[in-house]
Amino acid sequence: MSVTTACVKRAFKYRFFPTDAQAAELSRTFGCVRKVYNLALAARTEAWARQERVNYNQTSAMLTVWKKTEELAYLAEVSSVPLQQCLRHLQAAFTNFFGKRAKYPRFKSRKKSRKSAEYTTSGFRFRKGELTLAKMSEPLDIVWSRPLPAGAQPSTVTVSQDSAGRWFVSLLCDDPSVKPLPATDKAVGIDVGLNRLLTLSTGEKIANPRHERRDRARLAKAQRALAKKAKGDGANRAKARRKVAKIHARIADRRRDTLHKLTTRLVRENQTLVIEDLTVRNMVKNHTLARAISDASWREFRSLLEYKAAWYGREVIAVDRFFPSSRLCSHCGALRERMPLSVRTWTCDGCGTVHDRDVNAAKNLLAAGLAVTVCGAGVRPQRRTPGGQSAMKQKTPRREP
Repeated sequence: MSVTTACVKRAFKYRFFPTDAQAAELSRTFGCVRKVYNLALAARTEAWARQERVNYNQTSAMLTVWKKTEELAYLAEVSSVPLQQCLRHLQAAFTNFFGKRAKYPRFKSRKKSRKSAEYTTSGFRFRKGELTLAKMSEPLDIVWSRPLPAGAQPSTVTVSQDSAGRWFVSLLCDDPSVKPLPATDKAVGIDVGLNRLLTLSTGEKIANPRHERRDRARLAKAQRALAKKAKGDGANRAKARRKVAKIHARIADRRRDTLHKLTTRLVRENQTLVIEDLTVRNMVKNHTLARAISDASWREFRSLLEYKAAWYGREVIAVDRFFPSSRLCSHCGALRERMPLSVRTWTCDGCGTVHDRDVNAAKNLLAAGLAVTVCGAGVRPQRRTPGGQSAMKQKTPRREP
């Protein structure tokens, strides 16, 4: 009896260039998706105030009624598939809210919300490498920057437009090429930072590209030009806003490319990867370091590392953020009382070992992560100071009262 492994669902994202008619159709679809989402959210919110619950089936019936009204008759002019999909997304948002995994769903803004529409198999045709969406007579002009898996048939297609005006299509397919890698005995501790993007327990230090800083002057100039434009929907202000968005998109693309290359390399080389469970949301409240932390994108690094490890049969361990990895001697285990961020090298009072702050932290993270593996889940690798208080790693400077 042969054992078959389920293929990994993988999204392949490409840029495309729509014709004027296709762009107009997609723009109408984006607007209708936003309108239906907001109408359904308002209906469910009103029902919630009356202590009633409205599910997907009820909102789907509401959509049929809305299309028959004179005011919302334009909803019938676009494909019904993206409209139904946005109702399913709203249902998922409420499921996460009731499961205490997310906040209450918010209304979509015309200017700030992401412009996207999702099509299932009944809403598109994919034949001979050409993708044609519902309500369109011509296929999309897609730039196939990389091939799809052999014989792949997309299960869903998501079309989106970013704030810089670029059009993208994402095809969700089964990818049989994603399989667990051969097991290895290598393990690595990873300490994230600002002076160095990553420091590994092997002693390797990976430089921080600082993508935002490289384009900061150009971004500031574009933002000043935007600030001088009169508020409103004028063409000049829209052009200036698009120029700022293009610079932000350039920064984000380069940052994402760097993180993808780093995480792929780390996952391929190591069986166990140990990181620190940082609360980036709280750390960016420090206005001195918020810009640098956001540019380093620690949260995205962890997200990429975790899903790639799941793909290839690797293990990612997150050590408790209160673990004093920087102040703990990786040689003898002695704990130092205080260590300001300005101290990059220090000498252990117990054994006299000279430590590089970041390398020492990565080594301690690795040891703590391996201890979690041996002791089992739920272990908080935490040390106590001689005074009995919890030892906290100092990632951000604190002001003394």
